[in-house]
Amino acid sequence: MSGAETDPAGADRDTPVIRLRGAFRTFPGPPPVTALHPLDLEVARGEYAAVIGPSGSGKSTFLNLLGLLDRPSGGTYELDGIDTGALSEARRTALRGRRIGFVFQSFHLLPYRTALENVMLAQVYNGSARAGRAEAARRVLDQVGLGHRAEALPSRMSGGERQRVAVARALVNRPSLLLCDEPTGNLDSATALRVMELFEELHGSGLTLLVITHDREVAERARRTITIRDGRLSATGAAVER
Repeated sequence: MSGAETDPAGADRDTPVIRLRGAFRTFPGPPPVTALHPLDLEVARGEYAAVIGPSGSGKSTFLNLLGLLDRPSGGTYELDGIDTGALSEARRTALRGRRIGFVFQSFHLLPYRTALENVMLAQVYNGSARAGRAEAARRVLDQVGLGHRAEALPSRMSGGERQRVAVARALVNRPSLLLCDEPTGNLDSATALRVMELFEELHGSGLTLLVITHDREVAERARRTITIRDGRLSATGAAVER
């Protein structure tokens, strides 16, 4: 291929997945409340970063902003070099579906759908062609080590297996960014460790991950940590070496 190398979503490899410039978020009063103070941040393609902070620090507001669930009150947010502030709601929704995969503390699986069907639903909502949905869903279930559980219902799965299905669902549309919100919050320590090992494997394959957590042990498994407190990004740097 000639020219700049691109990722599966079509963005230049040298373009940061996340670029925030002076972005902030306020909520109307009286008095107005500043949930996020103006911040600058870049997350490079292929990075594995963790955002850590206590309850009430602004993590949820930050997640909503990065996930295109909310707009900044000011400043700019570029995702894959696209200025998201210039987009209509319909185009923001389409961009979110194509380029962001979400993994939450609660698995949000449909209980009467198999693992395969739960993963395929992400493609339905994204408008993917029907013909290739099952094959793509099986591929990502294999990737997270659950190909043999494709026909199992969530009620027949362990917590770790359900979270792996949720990860597969987030991956099936080949996003630029995997955005994880307290992904081990409902898991015991041994199961949480296996999920963190899965994230490391995904990072090793070149995926960009950003994990939002209050758990320092989870954050330390990332390659970079970002601290948020009182709505301010107060520290960035490398994760603790192990």
